[in-house]
Amino acid sequence: QVQLVESGGGLVQAGGSLRLSCVASGRTFTSYAMGWFRQAPGKERDFVAAINWSGLSTYYADSVKGRFTISRDNAKNTVYLQMNSLKPEDTAVYYCAARSRRFLSGSLDEYDSWGQGTQVTVSS
Repeated sequence: QVQLVESGGGLVQAGGSLRLSCVASGRTFTSYAMGWFRQAPGKERDFVAAINWSGLSTYYADSVKGRFTISRDNAKNTVYLQMNSLKPEDTAVYYCAARSRRFLSGSLDEYDSWGQGTQVTVSS
């Protein structure tokens, strides 16, 4: 498995931006597709965005399409989530996840390793 550490969460006003980072260690980063998921209080963990091993293919939940951008820097073993035009409903703990396949997936069950999560709070 790969170890994942997220950072970059915080408190931001509606309409603002944040960039989350997730650093991976332990295995060859390019062997993994990566994803971001989020979980609001009392709700299930939901898919946000995914990226394939090369970074050339991405996939987004409808709720964030056009506002969030996932990217990766394989030289730094890091995946990013740039979040713009944030809304109060984006408030959640955001988790980075790794899938031990090169091709991306939007399914939570297909990810093998998870980070500890980082809190994002958007005030109205």
